[in-house]
Amino acid sequence: MTEEARTLGRLRGLLDVTRVVRSESDVETLLGEVARVIAESLGFRAVVINIYRPAWDDFYVTTVYGSPEAKELLLGDSEGWDVWKPLLDERFEQRGAYVIPHGEFDWDADGVKSFVPDIDPVDEPDAWHPEDALMLPMRHTDGHVLGILSVDEPVSGRLPTDEELDVLVAVAEHAALVVQGAQEAAVATRHRSALEHLLEVSAQLTETFSAESILERVCDGIQAALGFQKVVVQLVDAETGRLRPLAAAGFDLADPVLNAPTTIETIRRLLDQQYQVAGCFLLPGSEAEPRLEETDAIYRSSQNGRGPHAWNHHWLVVPLYDRQGDVVGVIWADEPEDRLLPSKEKLQALRVFANQATTAVASAAQFEEMRFLADHDPLTRLLNRRAFMREVELESSRSERYRHAFALVLFDLDTFKAINDRHGHLVGDEALQWVASVLVATLRRSDSAFRIGGDEFALVLAEAAEKDATEVVERISAALATSMDGRIPGFRASFGIAVFPRDGGNPEELLRAADEAMYAAKASARATVEATD
Repeated sequence: MTEEARTLGRLRGLLDVTRVVRSESDVETLLGEVARVIAESLGFRAVVINIYRPAWDDFYVTTVYGSPEAKELLLGDSEGWDVWKPLLDERFEQRGAYVIPHGEFDWDADGVKSFVPDIDPVDEPDAWHPEDALMLPMRHTDGHVLGILSVDEPVSGRLPTDEELDVLVAVAEHAALVVQGAQEAAVATRHRSALEHLLEVSAQLTETFSAESILERVCDGIQAALGFQKVVVQLVDAETGRLRPLAAAGFDLADPVLNAPTTIETIRRLLDQQYQVAGCFLLPGSEAEPRLEETDAIYRSSQNGRGPHAWNHHWLVVPLYDRQGDVVGVIWADEPEDRLLPSKEKLQALRVFANQATTAVASAAQFEEMRFLADHDPLTRLLNRRAFMREVELESSRSERYRHAFALVLFDLDTFKAINDRHGHLVGDEALQWVASVLVATLRRSDSAFRIGGDEFALVLAEAAEKDATEVVERISAALATSMDGRIPGFRASFGIAVFPRDGGNPEELLRAADEAMYAAKASARATVEATD
């Protein structure tokens, strides 16, 4: 072949590679086409493409074109950086390529699986030797290595010239664009998916006040858009102070690991600022586990990789904050499907999902509070007058239908005004809350307590006769007479009892009878209990 023909072949090869790069085929097809163009246009009988896998810190052979022997030996093989670094030594570098002459590298001693073509060596200075190797790094535009392209057994039987090396380096750069483009497209797809899921969650915030429903969508969104196979949202239980799983994706909410007695204090030990990225906390397992108690349940990842970029038993926790900046819950994300540590951009998206979760919790809490206050007194948290009137109606209907009695008790605090005047309204409010706690502690579950006025309370005692009601009132009177925190010696109260249907066959009559009985007790100027005659 003349030099002119070889030059035209090289130019044609570059043009063909450029055409391949601009096509819209999948990356596997594109790399196969790149290898074919190199083999056919630039004249090599074997072309191998190794793609770097950050999750394993190795290079995986994805493409072998040409020699069936090379394909059988190398396709699917992987070698780590420890094997490749000696080959990419600067002493082998020529014009951006790495030419390893035979005899310069002990392939067997270094454990590298290599293909040696079955050709006879030629004793000429520029002849290609069967144990020669030619490597071409495929670099990202920022410089890091995406893969390595290697060629073997040139058709010319000779070592490549400087011009041929320049063409091969240019082709490797185009191949790198294929890999980079595919990786960037995957990231763009993931980001687009994340945005779509975030928009769905945002839309649901206006459609429902169910925190569980929205948090489930948050978990599903993190799993689908960000690639974490296991996600759970835990919120602090106000009564126990422990974390309680509320929604999950990939986890069973009944999993003992999720229901271990973990407190927010345990979580705070993981919120170390040196591991904070975009409001998320990513800790190596060796750092996270020693911070936990022996009694804490520990989940250990199974989707781990190897190397500096790999997820390897890491812990990823995203705190949820209320408006006061207190931690009210956490999102745990684990088992990344790509086995990689999440990028800053992915953690930023995770933080946005967490913010949506916080908004959902706050909105649901606000809605629940509004719904609660429709029937409850905001100070004492007892049922209010509206609920009281409804309950008397319902209990009257129920008692009439099933022919059993119930008792209605009204009472007010005779000494409340004096305490309020002496100690101030704040102490007065505390006193009312204390009275409410006495009622809650004294009554049966089937009974109900109400605050129906300033210092006026009511009780509805299901299936109770006058004797039963009197016993309840005596217990309450005794409890109210004790000192409250040593500041107030106790309360004197006046009680009025009315029993359905004896004292009234409908709610209006019953209320009037209980009210009259209470004022009769108050008129006696002592702590008394009055029942209607």
